[in-house]
Formats: sequence, C-alpha cells, structure tokens
Amino acid sequence: MTIRVLIADDQELVRAGLRALVEAGSDFEVVGEAADGEQAIALARTAEVDVMLMDIRMPNVDGIEATRRIVEELGGDAPRIIILTTFDTDEYVYEGLRAGASGFLLKDAGPARLIDAVRVVARGDALLDPLVTRRLIAHFTSRSDVRRAHPEALASLTERELEVLVLVAEGLSNDEIAEKLVVSESTAKKHVSNVMLKLGARDRAQLVVMAYQSRLVLPSDSS
Repeated sequence: MTIRVLIADDQELVRAGLRALVEAGSDFEVVGEAADGEQAIALARTAEVDVMLMDIRMPNVDGIEATRRIVEELGGDAPRIIILTTFDTDEYVYEGLRAGASGFLLKDAGPARLIDAVRVVARGDALLDPLVTRRLIAHFTSRSDVRRAHPEALASLTERELEVLVLVAEGLSNDEIAEKLVVSESTAKKHVSNVMLKLGARDRAQLVVMAYQSRLVLPSDSS
C-alpha cells in the first residue's frame, strides 16, 4: 500500500529535503507541498492524503490552527498529522496534540526516524516518545492558563478503562499494557479502543492529553 504524504513548511529548502527523504521510501508518495497553513488546509480538502508533515511556524495560518481546522472539518476522513518541531523552542506542540495531531517529530530526526514516523501514524498509531511527551504535556497542563477537562468526562469509563488510560498516558504500548495487566494483547487493544470511543478521542495522543487535562495523571508524576 502506498502512503500518500503532504508536506507543509514555509521554507522551500526544508520541503525539498523532506520530499527527498520521504520519496526514498518505496511505499511513499508525496502528493503535495504547502508553504503555509492556508495551503495545507486547501490541499487536505482536495488531495488524497494519508499523512501530513506539518510545521508549526508558518505565515498566514500556522500549523496548529491548520491542524485544528483540518481535523474539525474533515473529521474521520482527516489525514494523520505529524507536527514538526524543534521541541526546545516550540511551546505549541501540546496545542497541536489537543488540536488533533497524531504526534510530533523533531526536525533534526534522522531519515530512518522520519520514515518510521510516517509509517507509524499511517497505520493509526500515535507518534509519542513516552519521556518527552509526558514531560511536555505535564509542563503545559500545569500552567494556570491551560483549560482543564472536567472529571465528569471520565465518568463513563470503567475502573479497568481508567487504569488503561493512565497506562496510555505513561506511554505504554498495547503489548506493555497487556503485560502490566496480565491480559492478552487483543484485550488490551480492545480496552484502548473502548476508551477512545467513550472519550471521543481520535488516537492515543488525544488520550494522553485528556489524562493530564482531567488530572487523572498529575504533572508531578512525570518528573
């Protein structure tokens, strides 16, 4: 199966470099490039895209707002979006995850990491480095200006599903959750799917954000 990729970055040289790396994969096809968020939104509406590589800092409409609009407008038909970041300077990765991105990738990641990242999100998984993600989300959800999710949002979850949500927030894979709970991988996967369905989450990245927003996992836990 060919994975169709859209690249959104305001720097032409960066787009060219990303295109070269992506097209080196035999199962990839670059279906378009966008120099700003407006172009990214327009292409998402018209092109058949599986995965978008989305820079944060772009003119007119930035990558965060573009991600939000694409996910809200296209819903389940929206492409998977990877936020491209320098991490140390981009304070908006958390907002990108809230907006519906499936994860983030450091701009200095090597070619192999980029290729793997595209494949990971294309199959519906979230691209989350456990340590980095927990530290980043914990930091920004601890700020006083961050909107909290009401605990009532978790009321529909069973005790086991709450336990699974915490483990997802800690960055555990389905295999690791299964081992931790002493259940089969298929059972762990079903629990994760049920939690996503009940909370209306698009993927595991959204579950991580919800776990911190609802204070089910506290910032102090991620030190």
